Amino acid sequence: QVQLVESGGGSVQAGGSLRLSCAASEYSGSCMAWFRQAPGKERAAVASHYTNGIITYATYYDDSVKGRFTISRDNAKTTLYLQMNNLKPEDTAMYYCAAVSTTCKSSYSHYTYWGQGTQVTVSS
Repeated sequence: QVQLVESGGGSVQAGGSLRLSCAASEYSGSCMAWFRQAPGKERAAVASHYTNGIITYATYYDDSVKGRFTISRDNAKTTLYLQMNNLKPEDTAMYYCAAVSTTCKSSYSHYTYWGQGTQVTVSS
């Protein structure tokens, strides 16, 4: 049974950094992604990572996080990371890890597996 467990969220001031982790059990598929959902808003893709475990074929970043966030995955494909730098108050949201054993897409309906989420709060 696939399980995704996020960690690393917290409260920081604007300009600070956080590193999110997503531990994947029983999953070695090619695509994993981070989504976020703020109160009253739809869940939206932040970044995705597509790999065969040796080569990273593609990464995707939403325009709002380009240059500030970095997605990565360990070679064993057991853990997904999201390094978040220069955080802004608008980054405040619940962050979710997602996975699907095909190519990555930005639509949340495309993903098969989801974690429970980790809260990120950025104060000004």
